[in-house]
Amino acid sequence: MAQSLEEQIVTVERALGERMIESALVIIRAWINELGENNPYEEAHASIRKRYDEQFSLWLTSDDEQIDAQLNTLTGDAYQLADAVYADLRLKRGISPDMHGFNPDSTASVLRYFSHCVRLRPEDIEWLHEMMRDEDRVNMAMIALPSLAMNLRECFSMDSMLVLIEGMTVENELVSNHCIAAVLKLLIQYDIRIDFFRPIQDAFIEALQTMEGGAERVVAVLGALCLFPKHEVKNEQLKEASTIADLTKLLEDMIKAAQSQEGMSAVVQWFPSSEIEFLEGLMHILPDTWVYNVLTEGNPGAEQYLAQTLLENGFRNVLWSHPDLAEKVYRAKLRKKGEKNAQDYINYAHCLLLRGDRMMAFENYRQARVLCKNVKEFYGLFRPDRSELADHGIPLEQVYLIEDQLFQV
Repeated sequence: MAQSLEEQIVTVERALGERMIESALVIIRAWINELGENNPYEEAHASIRKRYDEQFSLWLTSDDEQIDAQLNTLTGDAYQLADAVYADLRLKRGISPDMHGFNPDSTASVLRYFSHCVRLRPEDIEWLHEMMRDEDRVNMAMIALPSLAMNLRECFSMDSMLVLIEGMTVENELVSNHCIAAVLKLLIQYDIRIDFFRPIQDAFIEALQTMEGGAERVVAVLGALCLFPKHEVKNEQLKEASTIADLTKLLEDMIKAAQSQEGMSAVVQWFPSSEIEFLEGLMHILPDTWVYNVLTEGNPGAEQYLAQTLLENGFRNVLWSHPDLAEKVYRAKLRKKGEKNAQDYINYAHCLLLRGDRMMAFENYRQARVLCKNVKEFYGLFRPDRSELADHGIPLEQVYLIEDQLFQV
């Protein structure tokens, strides 16, 4: 069965993320063909195709250190071509509406335009710049910017991303915080492609250096995002919130709560279920992303805070990079009164095993096995971690020995 357009763009993202430019160009070529004659992308596709062939030939015969840098540039160009063709194809198929402007005095018109328009005009960008700095009309920026961010989840645009990054530095704190949250989510979502978009990297780093509060404010907002997926939805009316206006109000409440350490621990999750799932997916990959490394490099306090926040809220993948911290977190969880779960015992046992305490590690694996209905359930929790244990110095023979000893428990 042929892939849908949405599946194809995912395939292109993955291919380019691994610098498999040839594979991506095949799909882009098919898109260009569908657009028909006189489309503006033939020349760009041919240029990338030619440059790629030249780079590959050079790689076969040379050890030039510049080849990798040139391939990165070429990959970024392929990403931008894919973005442009994908947007036009959505318009041609009627997936996205063909929009040519909006009523700047109507919140509904602004919301709809920036939520759905895949071809922003230069004057639209200028209008956003103006609204972000106009205290009398800043409410329009509060509608347009989150709308634009939601749109970017589906149709990436470097120009639009740069606008959101610029919004991080404006004096209006609420607008700035909205932009921080939006940029963080998008940087995590598009982590692999950001490696090939140097203007975005440079703009984000410059924003950290120039904005009031700098990296500390950004880390505080990121911490709030880490907390969100694990909080119960309190407001029944907003469980199924579907408009950007709803999300804008909810994000405003979140940001206000995130201004202090106490507020961070008391954040109440009001996002709709679809947004919770999206955030949860982002947080699982966060520690491996470019933005996480930028915020924590040379900043042990930020790294410790984010790692602990993730661990305490169920994102266990941080365990492998921070086993000492994870040991403290899971020990505290297991000492609390209330129902214990097998996964926490396994997590704690992993930490003990990594630091060489085999006896206590085995005892906690045994506790996890007791809590499981059968050995199959236990293996379902334990075996996915085999490779991580091996990668962190535990011989596979020892891993198999633990499994064998727990078979009959």
